[in-house]
Formats: sequence, structure tokens, C-alpha cells
Amino acid sequence: MGVENEFVWRLVVATLLGALFGLERSLAGKHAGMRTYAMVSMGSALFVCLGTLASFQLSMFAGINPLQIAGSIVIGVGFMGYGLAGFRGEHPVELTTASGIWVVAGIGMAAGFGLFGLAIAATVLGILVFSLFARLEHRLRARFGSGGNAVE
Repeated sequence: MGVENEFVWRLVVATLLGALFGLERSLAGKHAGMRTYAMVSMGSALFVCLGTLASFQLSMFAGINPLQIAGSIVIGVGFMGYGLAGFRGEHPVELTTASGIWVVAGIGMAAGFGLFGLAIAATVLGILVFSLFARLEHRLRARFGSGGNAVE
């Protein structure tokens, strides 16, 4: 039961970090918010944990590799992001939200592998990119002009 508790902790960390990441999106009025980000992060961690546990249990068989599951998550969440992003006329929209979903999947994978420092660092950096960089972009556009519609 001790090993399983470690993996439960990994899910909890991934879920909380994903929710924290999504909080900024919720506050920015985006469709994908805390729940979406928490679920993507936790789901990614869950698949990584399952792959890791399965590789322990099936270690007598060659070819079991939890990184194959991680690679599939990257592709699957990429398709999810593609579905989120769209066009308003000729201009792409929601690319920032889609990229955030993709990053939060990586945060979940890092937590799933037990790399908590990396998961926390990515969460902090992602929130900084979403919040501080958004303010910087708006100030620069106001000062120098947008040169067209901004990609969001």
C-alpha cells in the first residue's frame, strides 16, 4: 500500500498544480479554467502512474516502457488543443489556452513521474507567462500599436 500512496500523492500534486494554472485562465475569463486544467494535469499524471506501475508489475517482459504512454499523452493533448483553437475570420483564437492545456499535461506527467520540483517550476513559469507576459503585451501594444489583431 505504501507504493500506491506515493502514486496517490502524485495525482494530488498534479491536480492541485493544474487547478492553480487554470485559475489564471478562469480569472482571465477563458473557457478552459480550473477544472479543465486540473483534469488534464491529473489525467496525464494518472496515465504516467499507470504506465510506471505496469512497468514494475510486468518487468519480467521486455519492451514495457512508461515513456511510450507519456509520448501518447503529448500527441493526444495536442489534438485536444487543436480542437480548442479556432479561427475568428482569418485570425487564430484561443492558441494561448490550447498551449496552456498542452503545458499542463506536461506538468501532470512530471508529477506522475514524481518530479515535483519540475512540476512546480513549470506551474510557476506558466502562470507568469499567462499573467505577467499578458500585461507586458498589452502595454507594448498600447505603446507601439498592435500591427493587427493579436493571437490569443
